[in-house]
Amino acid sequence: MSKLPEQAIATQNQSIDSKELAWQIAKAADDKKAQDIVLLKVSDISYLADYFVIITGFSRTQLKAIAESIEEQIEAKFARYPVRVSGKRDGNWIVQDYEDVIVHTFLPEEREYYNLEAFWGHAERLEFSQSS
Repeated sequence: MSKLPEQAIATQNQSIDSKELAWQIAKAADDKKAQDIVLLKVSDISYLADYFVIITGFSRTQLKAIAESIEEQIEAKFARYPVRVSGKRDGNWIVQDYEDVIVHTFLPEEREYYNLEAFWGHAERLEFSQSS
């Protein structure tokens, strides 16, 4: 498990609006040409997080680039780091846990197989308009 820089420990608990964090994560993913970005507000139906951000990338290299873009931009804007990251090295599904926002970045086959949108279908779905 990697250590968080001291600055992250000091700022990790600062109050950030989880909706704003979710939107900024979506924008960072969009910067790396992610597709089918969906934000699900799960706070009313789960204690796991306030939002899930679900993203599709089309290669392992793109998944890693999307994850790195998210981490860099969220660190720069909010001085926040994910408390856990899974699948970044060799996975087809990268999970970044920002406590109140959990990011799921999938290859298309894995996204279709796990179908989190259907599993969390009763969550409020927020539309993200992607740049052209």
